Amino acid sequence: MATVTPTRPAAGAELGGAARHGVLNLLGVAVAAVAGFGLNIVVTRGWSMADAGLFFAATSAFMIAYAAARLGTGIGSVYFISRYRTLGQPERIRASVLAGLLPLLVMGVLLTTVGWLFTPRIVELTFAEPVPGAVPALRALLLFVPVAALCDFTLSACRGFGKMRPLLLIERLGRTLLQFLAVLVVAVLGLSATTALPLAWALPYVPAALAAVFWLARLVRRAERSAGPDAPPPVSWRQEFVPYWRYSGPRALSGLAQMVVQRLDIVLLGALRGLSEAALYTAATRFLTLGQLSGQALSTAVQHRLAEHLARDDRAAAGRLYQAATAWLVLLAWPAYLLFASFAEPMLSLFGSGYDAGRTVTVYLALTMLVATGCGMVDTVLNMAGKTAWTFYNALSGTVVNVVANVLLIPRYGVMGAAIAWSASILITNLVPLVQLHRAFRLHPFGRGTLTAAGLALACFGAPSLALHAVTDPGMASLLVVAALGGAGYAVAVWRLRGVLQLDALRALRRNRGR
Repeated sequence: MATVTPTRPAAGAELGGAARHGVLNLLGVAVAAVAGFGLNIVVTRGWSMADAGLFFAATSAFMIAYAAARLGTGIGSVYFISRYRTLGQPERIRASVLAGLLPLLVMGVLLTTVGWLFTPRIVELTFAEPVPGAVPALRALLLFVPVAALCDFTLSACRGFGKMRPLLLIERLGRTLLQFLAVLVVAVLGLSATTALPLAWALPYVPAALAAVFWLARLVRRAERSAGPDAPPPVSWRQEFVPYWRYSGPRALSGLAQMVVQRLDIVLLGALRGLSEAALYTAATRFLTLGQLSGQALSTAVQHRLAEHLARDDRAAAGRLYQAATAWLVLLAWPAYLLFASFAEPMLSLFGSGYDAGRTVTVYLALTMLVATGCGMVDTVLNMAGKTAWTFYNALSGTVVNVVANVLLIPRYGVMGAAIAWSASILITNLVPLVQLHRAFRLHPFGRGTLTAAGLALACFGAPSLALHAVTDPGMASLLVVAALGGAGYAVAVWRLRGVLQLDALRALRRNRGR
């Protein structure tokens, strides 16, 4: 079968498809955010601050091991499957999937085995004082590292086919809600925080992984059947191994580096300052993940489209999509970050007594995230352009700065030292790739839509919050008033400026429903 050169889609159709998938992901993210936030509240209120700190430190260690087991295959699967579909080469898709899946499973089992054997020694080296329950908590979580990595891989591969529904139903809704319900049951029954709680948190990965594998197998078979009887014979996974890992190898290290930046500070706080400070820092930074989830939703919606544009070397289309997605990201994330910065103390009181001491951390990191979201999904664009080595060096630089700063600042400044370290790495891993994208591809996120969205968020949420702080010490009631009135004005302004913000692409929700 001859290689097919696809026609270039209309800009409106591309933005409409991205908007449709972005909205679906955002609906799932909203549910996942509420469930994840509720889970943290259940943990902080259901157990002591020390027990909650142990749980948060253990799950952070699990996430670092999980990032290592993934080997960068999430981005690699989206890139190659999208590329082969765009170039009309479905006979290479199964081989690409196997080239990524087999090493991932080997690495997951290896990490679980080694981690299980050396957990007592790791705990002994990490904590200056004995921590009862740390070994069984870590071992309970390590059992699920290969399963979690498999789940991530298969859902990412489904995104390569342009399918967002598996991620929405299996990950955003299914696993997250199961986690919340399982942890809630453990809390109500008053079970152990060292075994029952970690197991309740990790077990939902099993049904999620099984469902994801089944869904991916159907998509692969369907793609192969669509090739027709005259299609070339399937390619061996050995033939795909080298190109797959030439691309994904750097991403494996950069993905691990990113997870280290996000989670190592919690582990170090528990080791250097005590588990109570680890719990405090986790609570203070949980609000930021709510804003990050909107970025993840939009990123997963546009990844395969960016890969298709850049596979055709259509930089104009990629630039339009990048700027539109950044405008949508700012539109969604900036109101949340502005409210977090303005009302950190009443928000942190939701976690229980003593957690409002982390308000300075929340304010500092929320302001940092305004800069990061204003850069858009720079890492995703670089990856889809094939520059995974660049993202690796960027992530490595951010990780080195983060680890060194954490080690130097945490012993003296505690949670604020960890916040400064994380902020520094966030700025490096966003501003450096922003410059790289502009110099190499002439791509940047600062279109009319992005600037308009930023101005609207500042006018509707930032300015009223500053005015309120000038006359009173705002509490939860003030937060609700600003959120309601600012949200109403924001909605009206966004609707009037929907053309500038390219929200007319959302009409594709109706046009493309049948398709």
